[in-house]
Amino acid sequence: VQLQAYGGGLVQTGGSLRLSCVVSGRTSSPGVMAWFRQAPGKEREFVAASNWSGGSAYYTRYGDSVKGRFTISRDNAKNTAYLQMNSLKEEDTAVYYCAAGPNRLNTGSLNYWDRYAYRGQGTQVTVSS
Repeated sequence: VQLQAYGGGLVQTGGSLRLSCVVSGRTSSPGVMAWFRQAPGKEREFVAASNWSGGSAYYTRYGDSVKGRFTISRDNAKNTAYLQMNSLKEEDTAVYYCAAGPNRLNTGSLNYWDRYAYRGQGTQVTVSS
């Protein structure tokens, strides 16, 4: 199973960007998908995750710093997760990574990168004034 994140780039403060994460190598949709980010000199940070049941999000969680601005979603037909990022701030600058797992995770595990069975390469997002 491979995850490929793309869609990063340079955006102005207050702007929007949508990241995509394509899952390949699986015949069924993952039970959980998530986004993390890592800024220079900082630890990897949880951004958002959703447990999925069928075609709908069963449970969704966001990191405190992105609540109300970022939205995680998924297109099952394309086996792709998205992260819509609005009202971007300079502190959102980071490499963004996607992660997934075959089954849903318990809510206590969603925030932890190493709990995900599949973890992808990152895409750089730079927010500048």
